This record gives sequence, structure tokens and C-alpha cells, in this order.
Amino acid sequence: MNRTEALELVKDSISRVVPGADFDALGPDDSFRDVLEMDSLDFLGFIEALSDRSGVRIEDEDTPRLTTLSGTADFLVARAG
Repeated sequence: MNRTEALELVKDSISRVVPGADFDALGPDDSFRDVLEMDSLDFLGFIEALSDRSGVRIEDEDTPRLTTLSGTADFLVARAG
């Protein structure tokens, strides 16, 4: 998986829990939770969608890395290869 594919997967996974998410307002290092006003259940839904769609197992200790577009894309590229 390359970075472009990872970013599209992240956006698609977010869109499943935050329909109509404004990705133009979200910078690469901005917190999803802050900019998109995701609550804990939204974030959990995002993690589940991301894991399901990517086939990458996400552990609890991984979640701090999965709060921004760039951090999540980097994680997916490293894990999915």
C-alpha cells in the first residue's frame, strides 16, 4: 500500500462514521477528533472501519498514532506494506 492509497482508505473509513466530513478543513497533522468533532464512539467506529477495510490489525496501543491523516497513513503504509 502506498501513501496515496492509505490516505484514501483513511478518508473513506472516516466518511463511514462522519458522513459529509470536510476533508478540505483537515490538515495532515490536525486531530480528526477536534476538526471533525468526532466523539469516542465515532473514533471507535473509524478504527473498526479502517481495520476492516485495510485488513490491518489495530491494537489499543496503536490508537494514539491514528489521530491525524499523516499519522494514520504512515501507520498503514508501515503495517500493510
